[in-house]
Amino acid sequence: MSSSNGAAEESASIALPPPAHHDIPSVPYELERPSPSTSTAASSISDRKSELSAEKGGPSWDGYLDDELPEKTQGHWTRNLRFQIFSLYRRLFGIVFITNMAVFIATCVQSGVQGADAQFIGKVAIANIFVAVLMRQDYVINAFFTVACAAPRSWPLFIRRILGRVYTIGGIHSGCAVSGTIWLILFAAQATRQFIKKDHITIPTLVFTYIILALLVGMIAFAYPKARTRHHDTFEMTHRFMGWTAIALVWCLVLFLIKDYQNAGQTLGQAVLRSPPFWLVLIMTCSIILPWLRLRKVPVRAEVLSNHCVRLHFDYVDTHPGHFTRMSLSPLTEWHSFATISVPGTKGYSAVVSRAGDWTSERIANPPAKLWVRGVPCYGVVRVTPLFRRVVMVATGSGIGPIAPVVYAKKVPIQLLWTAPAVRKTFGDALVDSLLEANPNAVIYDTREHGKPDMVKLTYRMVREFNAEAVVIISNEPLTRKVVYGMMSRGIPAFGAIWDS
Repeated sequence: MSSSNGAAEESASIALPPPAHHDIPSVPYELERPSPSTSTAASSISDRKSELSAEKGGPSWDGYLDDELPEKTQGHWTRNLRFQIFSLYRRLFGIVFITNMAVFIATCVQSGVQGADAQFIGKVAIANIFVAVLMRQDYVINAFFTVACAAPRSWPLFIRRILGRVYTIGGIHSGCAVSGTIWLILFAAQATRQFIKKDHITIPTLVFTYIILALLVGMIAFAYPKARTRHHDTFEMTHRFMGWTAIALVWCLVLFLIKDYQNAGQTLGQAVLRSPPFWLVLIMTCSIILPWLRLRKVPVRAEVLSNHCVRLHFDYVDTHPGHFTRMSLSPLTEWHSFATISVPGTKGYSAVVSRAGDWTSERIANPPAKLWVRGVPCYGVVRVTPLFRRVVMVATGSGIGPIAPVVYAKKVPIQLLWTAPAVRKTFGDALVDSLLEANPNAVIYDTREHGKPDMVKLTYRMVREFNAEAVVIISNEPLTRKVVYGMMSRGIPAFGAIWDS
């Protein structure tokens, strides 16, 4: 149902959080596995000349593979249920869905054979769709992040750890979308029954109901995680165009339903203004339209870093750490989300685009002079960093994009771990040097020279040595899940993208 968030954004080169968000595209970086050559390489970095071993951290990380990881907390089944099966996203989905189903069952039981009045059922269905749409709105997502991240660091860690999961609010979106569709099924059944009995409901109301229901079922089917991952372009197109069509038809449905229940002596205008569904549909329509009112084509200054990535510079808006923006060459058909890199005291922002598919490859081969953008910069998972006193930030490949502005801002003590192949050759001296200047203790690990590290062990050692409260990781989906689980199951708060859009 996330039309207001540009449906779901396609996979791109930098891992991001959907709006809430919005969702986060995966980084094109191979799943980390231990390599025999990593035992003496935990914090070296390839560089232009002979500075390699001088650039972070020397022998202090040697032998990390021999470290013994502490035992995981809780039992096997308990921790798997808590951290994998019943993630906070699914818990939020469950709370919304179970609450709706409790009301649904009570409505069916109390109404008996005759069934609940179609007007009441319609209101509940519209209310759920209303919440589903708003939970993907840029301003709503930013408001959730702003409130959650306003908590002082003096608060107990368990409270800040929960607030740090604010990026899982997409569970509310999904829960309301599915619940609203189920309520609409009940509405269709009851409206059909009332139509047969000539009780208020007319043919136009029924026709619009069944068309909307078909559209919503189709959207949910394409939004199923496996289908969304395998056919992401189709998911994005169906979510956008079927969503827009459904909203237009909801307007028709609401107006005809109001007319069907119009009181004697009451004008249609009066009935409309006194109807809650009218105002809900009006607000969610404005929510969907608002980002498109900020659609514009902006100039881009492209800096080709290598044949693997390009850095795009924009000056049309200033961003903050944790922000991402959407860009496109064809606004109606595809959008791609990228984390923004903002440097304090510098106007505008940049975004690192690395090779992850046809669109990104074309941007590297033929850098654009202008790109379409829409909406406002939206917050993602990295925004939660200031909630914690000391943080280990882990990036692989182009995942450095979302993390770099937090490093530059220097608002929180940070230990940076960045693993990537041929770091300087791929990303350029300027980016690497600026990160080392902002975070002199950064560990920049060249996987091409030293092999792929065991990221769970290396991250844990850094947490222990840095005395960190939390870990934030931006990587591909398998490695993100592995590191987050590896930390959380040992009692260390860890945060990473959840790929829910």
